Amino acid sequence: MSGNIGELSTHFIDSNIWLYAFITGGDELKQARAKTLIQNTPNIVMSTQVVNEVSANLIRKAGFSESEIQSLITSFYQQYTIIPFGYEALISASRIRDRYAISFWDSLLVASALQSEAITIYSEDMHDGLLVEGTLRVINPFKR
Repeated sequence: MSGNIGELSTHFIDSNIWLYAFITGGDELKQARAKTLIQNTPNIVMSTQVVNEVSANLIRKAGFSESEIQSLITSFYQQYTIIPFGYEALISASRIRDRYAISFWDSLLVASALQSEAITIYSEDMHDGLLVEGTLRVINPFKR
């Protein structure tokens, strides 16, 4: 990829990137990169899985209150496209696991990203540079 993020293209951001952006006191460089990525990426999509993972980890690791979590969830739904997953995504995730040998949870993220027609999935946890189904590129924003 050239590094230019198209205005009409959608981009999926994994929960680990969101957590770096929200949790203070950790890796300051990763936090800055995560915040910059989120602020500068148009047309962000995420799945309900990401909303769940971010919420659970912010409660557990950062001590977010229920009021803060409710505000965060509301903000996510107001600002971004949230992709729910059901039967089709689960079957697609199974095929992705079989073909690309990635974990169960990562395959669900990839299936949701493909369902949303995202061209990029930003994640620290998957193989940087992997091209899935010829249309979705995995990018680790911390390697750049």
